[in-house]
Amino acid sequence: MNRSELISRILVYAGVVLVIGAPLVFWARTPLIHARMPEYGGWSPNIIHANVGEPLHLKLTSDDVVHGFAVGQMDMQSVDILPGKVTDITLKFDKPGIYTFYCTRWCGLNHWRMRGTIEVSGSPSDSEPASPPLYVSLNLDIDAPHDAPVVPAQKPSAIRGQGLIPNSPFLQSFDYYRSNSPYQAFLDLSNTSLTEPQRWDVVAFIWRSNTLSESLANGKQLYAQNCAACHGENGAGDGVFADDLTTAGESSMQTMEGAMDMIMQSPVDFTDPQRMLGASPALLQGKILRGGMGTGMPMWGSIFTEEQIWDLIAYIYSFQFEYQN
Repeated sequence: MNRSELISRILVYAGVVLVIGAPLVFWARTPLIHARMPEYGGWSPNIIHANVGEPLHLKLTSDDVVHGFAVGQMDMQSVDILPGKVTDITLKFDKPGIYTFYCTRWCGLNHWRMRGTIEVSGSPSDSEPASPPLYVSLNLDIDAPHDAPVVPAQKPSAIRGQGLIPNSPFLQSFDYYRSNSPYQAFLDLSNTSLTEPQRWDVVAFIWRSNTLSESLANGKQLYAQNCAACHGENGAGDGVFADDLTTAGESSMQTMEGAMDMIMQSPVDFTDPQRMLGASPALLQGKILRGGMGTGMPMWGSIFTEEQIWDLIAYIYSFQFEYQN
């Protein structure tokens, strides 16, 4: 073997080693994130670090049941994490900040506690500082009672209300819709010649005309993925975890001094007109962003985008109003 042939063979061998070995080394250095039901540890590790503009490679595996992985306020499809298998995923962040990752599968009663954070470092964003949410701007006390003193005898219909809308532009404005409850709109229509059932139908039309069909569809999907297990598929507060939440709340009441409020862990019934017709979209925004104090309702502010929250709110009102024939 002459010198040139030897060098060629060495280069070929080196290339093969590089092609095969480098990915293996890289794969071995990528952290393996374990997913367990929250009662047994949740995510481990639950804090991950990344840099703006650099790919973040993750390997995920489940130690018990099927979990899901997604990052809040990020345009991505969730991925399933199967027991005993490894799922690879690569993320990239455009802005520094703290992002929340969470389980997207209903893995147990405390599923919503299964969250972790990705701390992304980098140059400060040039974007405008975020404005306060509407419920803060309106100075709403989202924990104060807000029941509607009057409710309709039948489900209001946007179709029936469409032809009855009075010539009051403010009633159809976006700001009015988000800042006022359906009951307030009902009151504001009291100086018209409409009957009470007709006024409720007009309210239904106002609520429907301030959202799009696409938004309702998106809200429905978000509700099914994140809310239905507690609040029920039809919004009646009878999801698959509802009884367990009530039992957990009653148990806490019996064992914890001063924990009377824990009994409120029963999921809210979105089909209750007294409760829902007295709630403005802004108030519901606060409930979703912050969560319900002492109720077991988690905070979703780090998960949903603002647009997603408004879509979800629009869909929740569909449990009160008839939008189609």
